[in-house]
Amino acid sequence: MLTVLVANIKGGCGKTTIATHLAAAFATAGQNTLLADVDRQKSSLGWVDRRPADAAPLTGLDWSKDLATPPKGSGRLVIDAPAALKTRQIEELVKLADVIVLPVLPSAFDEQATRRFLDKLEELKPIAKNKKAVAVVGNRLRARTKSADRLDEFLDGVGHKVVTRIRDTQLYPDTAATGLSLFDLKGKRVGDYRADWEPLLSYIALVG
Repeated sequence: MLTVLVANIKGGCGKTTIATHLAAAFATAGQNTLLADVDRQKSSLGWVDRRPADAAPLTGLDWSKDLATPPKGSGRLVIDAPAALKTRQIEELVKLADVIVLPVLPSAFDEQATRRFLDKLEELKPIAKNKKAVAVVGNRLRARTKSADRLDEFLDGVGHKVVTRIRDTQLYPDTAATGLSLFDLKGKRVGDYRADWEPLLSYIALVG
């Protein structure tokens, strides 16, 4: 089983959007997919509950109190981590993961928090010895804005692979409200935005 941890100590950086879209991408590709929600707000589990019966199936796991052993026979496990993780929690989740996906928004506050989180990650042996892959994702970018330019400068110096930059669009909140993702929809406009995810999916596939 390939396990993807979506994490950052900064709240509101799009972890749940990233986690649910990765889970949907795996499910629509025919993978037996689990989505574990570690956050007590249970936003990912709410998304799973809203998911239509005719959408590609996936299973939600409530890990908000304790981490549990995933069911056998699963192909992909996506873990949606809460903000403000303590060091012990980071260690436990990183131990489970094959890939750590770290979203960051174009904001000075997010950049500062992301740097602190990366510093914590780099203290862990699996990260320091390059035994765990870290994929940094620029999230909710609006092209040709000063904030996007500043984020690009920040990402160039993070010391980890910046896999992709995901553009902002109303499609994300619209699909979240119905338990869907861009991978569940068709159409040219959706396809254009879905292309932002291909480098991340390819990176994860290489790790697997």
